[in-house]
Amino acid sequence: MINTTEILLLAAEGGEKHNPLLPAWYDIIWSLVAFAVVLFVFWKYVTPRYQKVLDERRDTIEGGIQRAEAAQAEANASLVAYREQLAGAREEAAEIRDEARQQGTQIINTMKVQATEESDRIIANGATQLAAQRQQVVAELRSDVGRMSIDLAEKLVAGDLSDSAKQASTVDRFLAELDAEQTAN
Repeated sequence: MINTTEILLLAAEGGEKHNPLLPAWYDIIWSLVAFAVVLFVFWKYVTPRYQKVLDERRDTIEGGIQRAEAAQAEANASLVAYREQLAGAREEAAEIRDEARQQGTQIINTMKVQATEESDRIIANGATQLAAQRQQVVAELRSDVGRMSIDLAEKLVAGDLSDSAKQASTVDRFLAELDAEQTAN
């Protein structure tokens, strides 16, 4: 009988030639089993965790984008509100300037009226004082002129005009003549 070792030797010597690029059938089977186990572990444990991490990242990124969009919208709303407030402040400042100009013009006009009134009052007081002084001067002049005219008349007439009634009538007559001459001139 032929021994198994001989058969193997014969098969190895004279049998088919083996291609070194192709693995043996048992290597392929064991590689497929190992690949299936690794694939199962990946599919059962690694892939769900990986998917969970990816989902969390996606949620984080989408949440960040949403927060950024919300912040952008809020910033835009704040900018619009700021511009509206700025426009309102400019309008208010223009109104305040206009009101200040009007008040300034009104104050100037009031001061002009007051100055005119004060000037008129001062002129009226001056005219009143001038009239009073004129009357006083006229009264003093009448008495002086009357006395001088009596003295002159006494000298001219060489008579006595010491009677006060006569003196008063003479003075009045003399002054009336002077007034008539002044109005004629």
